[in-house]
Amino acid sequence: MTVTKEDIINALKTVYDPEIPVNIWDLGLIYDIAISGDAVVVTMTFTSPTCPMMEDLLAQVKSVVEMAAPGAAVRVELVWDPPWDLSRMSDTARLDLDLTEQGW
Repeated sequence: MTVTKEDIINALKTVYDPEIPVNIWDLGLIYDIAISGDAVVVTMTFTSPTCPMMEDLLAQVKSVVEMAAPGAAVRVELVWDPPWDLSRMSDTARLDLDLTEQGW
């Protein structure tokens, strides 16, 4: 398996939170991508532990990573520490959501 972190990031950028028109990478929900041999582990969080789309999004993340890394054993780990906050968002996401320094 020859997959790069950039391959995984590009795949993750296709997954959107249906309540927020920004992909999960730019939202800052992905904390880590570990590639070791034929295994990929994605560590992520959500903006809230009560996210109604949590199970669907976890399944989507696993699916797109499996497509980006065919044959890899993919695991998605959900963490709550450290908690997500607005500072984790990319500049692009902040602009898209009008959360510039003045707005947040």
